[in-house]
Amino acid sequence: MDEQPVMPAPPALLPMCRVRCDVAPLVSLGGPAKHGERRFVPLGGGTVRGPELNGTLVEGGVDWQIARADGVLEIAAHYVIRADDGSLIEVQSDGLRHGPPEVMARLARGEAVRRDEYFFRTVVRFTTGAHAWLHLNKTLALAVGQRDAARVMLDFYRIT
Repeated sequence: MDEQPVMPAPPALLPMCRVRCDVAPLVSLGGPAKHGERRFVPLGGGTVRGPELNGTLVEGGVDWQIARADGVLEIAAHYVIRADDGSLIEVQSDGLRHGPPEVMARLARGEAVRRDEYFFRTVVRFTTGAHAWLHLNKTLALAVGQRDAARVMLDFYRIT
C-alpha cells in the first residue's frame, strides 16, 4: 500500500499591487469556434498601486478569451504597465473565470458581483529591460480578479 507523501508547506503569496483596468465592450469573433466562442476585450487605461509596484496602464492591451461549452472562460491578457519611474513592464496574464450559471449571467449583464461568488484567477509573468525592474523577469504572480461592467480589478500576489 502506497503511503501519501508528506507535502511541504506551500509557497507564500506576498501582496504586490492592485491593478484597476478600464475595459471596452466585448468583441465576439462569432459563434462557437473549434474550442468555443473566441472573443476579446480591448483594455484601456488604469492604475497600478501597491507595496511593490505603482504606475499606470498603457492603453492598447487586449484580453483574449475563449468561452468554453462547459461555462469556463479562458483568459489570456497582454498589456503594459508604465511604472511611476517611467519604466515599461510587459504583463502576460493567463487564467480562468467560472462560477455558478446564475452568477455568470449577472456578470454578463454588468451587475455588481462580489469576487468571492466566482473563481477568477490568473498566473502573471512580467518582461522588462528596465534596470530597476529586472527582478520581475524572474517573478511569477497569482492574480485574483473581479470583473465589473466597465472595469477589471486584479490583486497581484508574488509567488515566493
